[in-house]
Amino acid sequence: MVKWAATSIPEMYTFLASVLLMGMDRFLILLRCLHFANNTTEMFNDPLKKIRKVFSALTSSFSRNFVPYRDLCVDESLMKWKGRLAFRQFIPSKRNRFGVEFFVLCDVLTGYVQDMIIYSGSTTDIQHYQGLGLSGSVVMTLLAPYLRKGHVLYVDNWYSSPTLFQHLLSLGTGACGTVRPNRKEMPTFTKKKTKREADFRENGSQLAVKWHDKRDVHVLTTVHPTGMAATGKIDHITGQQKMKPVCVLEYNRKNGAVDKADMMTGFLECTRKSTKWYKKVLSPA
Repeated sequence: MVKWAATSIPEMYTFLASVLLMGMDRFLILLRCLHFANNTTEMFNDPLKKIRKVFSALTSSFSRNFVPYRDLCVDESLMKWKGRLAFRQFIPSKRNRFGVEFFVLCDVLTGYVQDMIIYSGSTTDIQHYQGLGLSGSVVMTLLAPYLRKGHVLYVDNWYSSPTLFQHLLSLGTGACGTVRPNRKEMPTFTKKKTKREADFRENGSQLAVKWHDKRDVHVLTTVHPTGMAATGKIDHITGQQKMKPVCVLEYNRKNGAVDKADMMTGFLECTRKSTKWYKKVLSPA
């Protein structure tokens, strides 16, 4: 700490916005001492106490700076982290598998992140909705500012359920997503299907589809019609256009917004533990 000198607000702006203009020694000293909370005044039992205020201010600014288009997407994102952390998650389906889990709301067209919630176990900052469970409560918390505005939400089978979709529909918000066939109030489908065959069920407000291609896929929607649409690909055996249910085609096109955001930050990730977890949350590099 021989080179230590008191910092200033202008210097901190320089540090955060343009690190390339700062000397290496100065940058490393500031990075080492960078802190986002006063340990003596923060709540001891809050797992996010080190970044709570800054993270809340940051996510609040997302929605103020961009008005999303019609289609929105909610999905999980995993920030790679292999250090010791009480709420570190293991998700086998993700590329990184270990890390800090986020629930992310994205604009489908641009991939812009509208809001996010850090999963911290029982203290996760969400409003609990009776009858919707954790996944439904996550969706309702993230979507709260965008209800009754005609948006359409795309989600995967961890979130989708007839109960949630009906609730969203009553609030002027459409929804589409893959769904687990054993969800409560899901219809019964024909067990055996030939390849590229679809089975449709509807109740007046929701459409459920079982589509068999390489495997069975179940999709639930409140915004798409019954019917098939061309995929733009040719079946080399028959020479005809390949067809899929409209809702399946739209879901495949629009559910990758969070993955797109992950891809852009993934180029900056370090393969080893290189900093404190709370610093990495606010700066993926």
